[in-house]
Amino acid sequence: MLVGEQPGDQEDRQGHPFVGPAGRVLDEALEQVGVPRSRIFVSNAVKHFAWKPRGKRRIHRPPTADELRACHPWLEAELRLVRPRVVVCLGASAARSVLGRPTRINQVRGAPVDVPLEAKVFVTVHPASILRTDPPARDHAMRDFVADLQTAVAAL
Repeated sequence: MLVGEQPGDQEDRQGHPFVGPAGRVLDEALEQVGVPRSRIFVSNAVKHFAWKPRGKRRIHRPPTADELRACHPWLEAELRLVRPRVVVCLGASAARSVLGRPTRINQVRGAPVDVPLEAKVFVTVHPASILRTDPPARDHAMRDFVADLQTAVAAL
């Protein structure tokens, strides 16, 4: 199971997680680790697009702690129904929701996080962060992201 932060503009409009630019990065990474997306349950910690207007555009803003708390019962229900063996938190907001505490990605990246869940939980960056990385460092960021996903797959 992959848990993202919240729907982006495209995801909100289409009603499916990770169908925009970050979804293309995720799909590429999953292809590199040999896992078909159809074999993974993909969700978000916050179920609505948190945004602020900028002209005619809807600009992403990080979800608040109240939004994470309000949407947490849906995430808990998904975890109960899906019963994943591995959960990968994509970004700090997803990690905060799943782990129940603020988490620094670089401090827990690459190893399972000890939590009271039946699933092994891993934390990595959100694919959108790779898109925001300057081109010279983008390949390195993608390699690190793929390595994180390979670690989670190996835990299966």
